[in-house]
Amino acid sequence: MSQNVLPSKWLTNFSDPYAVLGVSVAADDRRVLKRYRAIAKLLHPDRYTLEDNTTKELASQLFARLVNPAYQKLKQEKGRKENASLLRLRARQLYRDTSLNPQGNLARQLIQQPISEVDVFYEQAITQLAESQYEPLEQFESLTQQLGELNLVYSQLKVGETLIREKPTGIVPSPTQPKVPIFSPPPEVAPPTYSERHYRRAQEYMKKSNWKAAEQELRDAIKIEAGKSEYHALLGVAYLQQNLQSMAKVYMRQALKLNAEDPLALKFASKLGIEVPASESKQHNDNPPKSQPAKQPDRNGGLFGLFRAKK
Repeated sequence: MSQNVLPSKWLTNFSDPYAVLGVSVAADDRRVLKRYRAIAKLLHPDRYTLEDNTTKELASQLFARLVNPAYQKLKQEKGRKENASLLRLRARQLYRDTSLNPQGNLARQLIQQPISEVDVFYEQAITQLAESQYEPLEQFESLTQQLGELNLVYSQLKVGETLIREKPTGIVPSPTQPKVPIFSPPPEVAPPTYSERHYRRAQEYMKKSNWKAAEQELRDAIKIEAGKSEYHALLGVAYLQQNLQSMAKVYMRQALKLNAEDPLALKFASKLGIEVPASESKQHNDNPPKSQPAKQPDRNGGLFGLFRAKK
């Protein structure tokens, strides 16, 4: 008969499936499945043949009672949305009732990040902690707690200005004095789609010359939404920076096929030897007339002057 070696408090404390799997709240089904399979290998009984029975049983119960249920919650988009909403709700409650005071160093650093750096720092922090979350098992409790804190801090930061409100003062306004609005509420801005999140993270990685990470983000974006010329063009640049010209050509051509006036693809077309119809090159004000030699991209302006940031 198997003994119960899984601490009961883990079932209560680790209710965040994103933290249990060690994935970000922006993870899609492919990333969730990949992580689930990686954990399954780490906790497989064959890896514990030389360990004592208690360690073997802990690994088995950890997978059965925490990891597998967490995967069931996140393997479909509906479940991911529901659990992400629960995290945001909990973040709102913490903001209203008490200040969030994370113990983990990475979560404290995340709070201090400028809003433009939050997504990249968060993804990198999740990856860093997840690498050793299940190996060795003694680190699981501490690292999963830190992952949960990261998710809460990130969710609180992404809630944005809707959380910034005055606390009640207890003063009741006079019923005879009409309320005059001081300002109109800002229009609601639709949250970025999953593909846009990958695209924005790729831009941040490229600013740091992390071409391989940018490549992966853009490939993920294209898997979700393949009809965006800017995704293909930026992936072409990522390949070009890695001296993979043949791959760069493939994606630049696809970008021009989707949008013959894509400015980033037009910028690099001549460098890659891609022929652009004269009608298109004339519309692109950085290209000379057909009778003149094509100019190379401005070296002084830098690569990132060409990026088109999402509004």
